[in-house]
Amino acid sequence: LTSLSPCPEEDLTTPYLRKAPTPPGREDADTAVIAVVITLVFLTFLTVLVVIGIYLYRNQGSYRTYEQPEADAAPREEPPAKEKEEYFI
Repeated sequence: LTSLSPCPEEDLTTPYLRKAPTPPGREDADTAVIAVVITLVFLTFLTVLVVIGIYLYRNQGSYRTYEQPEADAAPREEPPAKEKEEYFI
């Protein structure tokens, strides 16, 4: 009879499911790249928030108009306009 020896776990999976071997030091580089990308996204988001905050602070309802101010604030009364009278024959 043949003896059944316990197979290593690597032999039980297909080649597609095995983790690809990474060169030494490569995992640290991948972690550093991910950290840099997350930091850049966070800084970009923070910068956009600051720019929007400055814009909203500077434009918070102070409107400048370049029209001449009215001499008197009382409304002017105009004489009533004469309406044309129409006669039907």
